[in-house]
Amino acid sequence: MDIQYLLFLQDFRNNINNALTPFMEWISLFAVTYLILIPAFLYWTLDRRKGLYVLSSFYLTTALNAAVKLTACIYRPWIRDARVLPAGDAITTATGYSFPSGHTMTASPIYGGLAVTSWKKWKWLSVLFLILLFVTAFSRNYLGVHTPQDVFVGITLSVLVLVLTGKLFEYLEKNPDKENWFLLAGFLLGWASIAYITFKPYPMDYVDGKLLVDPQKMMNDGYGDTARLIALCAARFVERKWINFRATGLNVKGLIISAVGLVGLWAIITFLGKPLDAALGSHWGHFVNNFVTVFYIVALYPLIIKLCGSQKAE
Repeated sequence: MDIQYLLFLQDFRNNINNALTPFMEWISLFAVTYLILIPAFLYWTLDRRKGLYVLSSFYLTTALNAAVKLTACIYRPWIRDARVLPAGDAITTATGYSFPSGHTMTASPIYGGLAVTSWKKWKWLSVLFLILLFVTAFSRNYLGVHTPQDVFVGITLSVLVLVLTGKLFEYLEKNPDKENWFLLAGFLLGWASIAYITFKPYPMDYVDGKLLVDPQKMMNDGYGDTARLIALCAARFVERKWINFRATGLNVKGLIISAVGLVGLWAIITFLGKPLDAALGSHWGHFVNNFVTVFYIVALYPLIIKLCGSQKAE
């Protein structure tokens, strides 16, 4: 059933001469590269608590995705059925295991979290975020790189994390003295997950002498995704204990400072990964890259905002 659905979409793509393929590729790529700029702006500029909620949901979800994906070790659709021919360059960019969809579990907590935090004041914006969420998820089916199950489970797990993170934030608002214990638990859980994905067994299936999926390559993303959870816990502890910044607000100075921060974040995302991989190897290169990115968003740039003195009154 799932393969037939992908073949139906494949026929549709071919019948319209791949007219929609560039857009689907773009919206997928945006989700896993620069979508993070939006919750970073929310965190620095508009509302620290809401921004932290979206960021925390995202970092928890991607860590969960790594653990589930590297446990299930389910092959991509075209490995399961040679009739499936992914669109564009998707077959080269969508490597490794299939379940659940990593792009979906990136887009869902960010777009979903933004929809939740916007609902009371800007319902139209919430609807837009939800549309973008489902279009991004659908793009993974449309491009032929994920089955409907991959996408559905990705959305389901993301929604579960959003709900649980919301409950946790409500609890910590009433019991702020408990937060460090949760941060310590998340920090240790992240390192336990690193150990798990490092030492667990992986399928070693060969076709014509070629390994179908190299687990070492899959562990690169696993290290990177899990680093986000570890970095979140460390950065939140540092920010909470020694920085305690306030969002800049929608004023000229605050917007300029936040814009500079977003340029810095864009540069980290765009240029830091390859040098770190070359220097540290792909596992720890991915780990350090994502650790630095998260620490920059959650603690380092908030320190700069505080030092610049551009914070709105609470």
